[in-house]
Amino acid sequence: MKLSEELMYRGFVAQNTLDKITDLDGKKRSFYWGTDPSADSLHTGHLAALMMLKIFIKNGYKPYLLVGGATGMIGDPKASSERDTKTIEEIRQNSLGLSKQIQHIMGRKVPLVNNYDWFKDINVLDFLREVGKQFSMTQLLDREFVKARIGKDGSGISLAEFCYSTIQGYDFLHLYRAYGIDLQLCGADQFGNCVSGMQLIRKLENARADVWSCPLILDADGVKFGKSEGNAIWLDPKRTSPFEYYQFWLNTSDEKVGELIKIYTEIEPAEINEIMALHAKNPGARSAQKALALAATEILHGRETAVNVTHISNVLFGDEDVRELSKDGLKLLAETIPVAKKGITAVEALVATDNAASNSEAIRLIKGNAISVNGEKITADAKISELSLIKKGKNSFVLVK
Repeated sequence: MKLSEELMYRGFVAQNTLDKITDLDGKKRSFYWGTDPSADSLHTGHLAALMMLKIFIKNGYKPYLLVGGATGMIGDPKASSERDTKTIEEIRQNSLGLSKQIQHIMGRKVPLVNNYDWFKDINVLDFLREVGKQFSMTQLLDREFVKARIGKDGSGISLAEFCYSTIQGYDFLHLYRAYGIDLQLCGADQFGNCVSGMQLIRKLENARADVWSCPLILDADGVKFGKSEGNAIWLDPKRTSPFEYYQFWLNTSDEKVGELIKIYTEIEPAEINEIMALHAKNPGARSAQKALALAATEILHGRETAVNVTHISNVLFGDEDVRELSKDGLKLLAETIPVAKKGITAVEALVATDNAASNSEAIRLIKGNAISVNGEKITADAKISELSLIKKGKNSFVLVK
């Protein structure tokens, strides 16, 4: 596939400033994508954009990644309310964390820049004279987040957040001057801010620059993937474990799996088409969700971990035996569910891991056929002397090891 064709196939086409999208298939350009250090980890909303970046890189485009140490001091404006201001140290630590994470996901060394490096020396009067003069108040007031904040029942907006798009626009101008970057990639919600930079380049450098945006990724309920929406799946394994990450994708709805497998994996289109054809014949087998979960987890956590969490999932919710897990698989499982030591009874294990409030409750659960050990229902308490998995109901577990 050509670049434009793959972007269309995978769903990475939203607003852009190109004359026609096939223009992407010609000259190989330098581009950048940026994010503010509002947290110490990216989430799956960011990951969609990074997956798009990888397609541009594969097609010969030269990437630059920007961490917004300066813009992060203000905060990307929300339509609802002012963002909380973070300390300089928080921003510094978050910037370092995001830089490492981005490099890991990209799978290669990509030039990283931080807009604090050029903004820290800019005089406010010089900025207003060179950049502020290029923006009309009418243009800024027409931004959706501004209209929402200053309209009826709006929460109001500070001068700092009102001017955010002028600062972000200057980033594009600076990167054009410093590195010849003439293409910015972004999410659809950032398109207006990014066009500000494109217009500065045209006015001050008399040059052409463009913006390409990808759609916002929504869950089955139409809610945006993102931490501000309260449904973030983090890319940091300390925040979202590899097992939780795998389960998130495994639980994708039938309505969304065809879209998300194109966005969040590098499975070739021909194979995706085969996977989706198989899924259509037997949705209950969840073959598409399994393919998505394995491939997406492999991109973030590596092949070995992805295979291990697949086995763990099959142990907990399928018919695999816990005693057949690898050493690394057992370690991951022990980080995922409560653990009790061998030699303990089933009743003691349930109480020790808060799966039962008391011995008598644990005994009632056993007598009610609610407890199994290694896939077999037990009818009486017994000592567990080997590696075992205790299961209570459908979703509560204890690893005995």
